[in-house]
Amino acid sequence: ALLDLAGVHQVKGTWMGSTTLPCTYIPSEGFTEQAVSWRVERDSSTSTIFRRDDSGDNILLSNFRDRVSVPKHSPGNASLLIEKLEMPDSGQYTCQVIWRSTNNSLMTREVTTILKIVKVAATKPIIRAGQLGLTVPAGASTSLTCEASGSPPISYRWFRSIPGGRVLLRSSGAELAWGSLQPSDSGTYFCEAANR
Repeated sequence: ALLDLAGVHQVKGTWMGSTTLPCTYIPSEGFTEQAVSWRVERDSSTSTIFRRDDSGDNILLSNFRDRVSVPKHSPGNASLLIEKLEMPDSGQYTCQVIWRSTNNSLMTREVTTILKIVKVAATKPIIRAGQLGLTVPAGASTSLTCEASGSPPISYRWFRSIPGGRVLLRSSGAELAWGSLQPSDSGTYFCEAANR
C-alpha cells in the first residue's frame, strides 16, 4: 500500500505558463526505485517523454526537450514539471514507477492525469507612469513603468513623440529609466505592449 502512486485526475495548464503533473509515493523499506517514466497519449498514439533509470535522465521527445523535468533528490516524488506549455501538450499523461525488492522481484505502479491547456484572453496594457504631466527637476533620476497583463510572453517598446511623428527609443523593457534628467528629455512618451 505504501508504494501506491498518488496523483490527480485532471490538471489545467495555462498556455505559455508551466504546470506540475503530480506523481508521488511513500518510500518503503526493502524497495528501491529502479525506473521512472512518463508517457503521453494524444490522438490515439502513445509516446514516452521521459525516462529515468541506471543510465540517468533521458528526454525522448524532442518537442519536450528543455521543457520537462522530474525532481532529482526527493525520494518518493516523480512529478513532471512542464514549462512553456503549448496547445498540443493537452493529452493523457501516465507516470510509471518500477521498484526492485530485496529478493530482486520487480513491482510496477502507474497513475494517469489528463492535462488540458487553456488560453488566457489577452488584455490591453495597464500603464503605470504616474500622472500625466509628470514634472521632475533636472539632474534627478526617474522612470516610467508600463505594465500589461495577458497571454505571456509580453514584450514592450517605448516611443517618444517628436514633431511630425514618433521615434522608437532604445529601451525594450517594461521600464524606461533615466539616471540624470536633462531639460532635453522633456516630451511625451508612449509605451506599446505586444504578445503573440
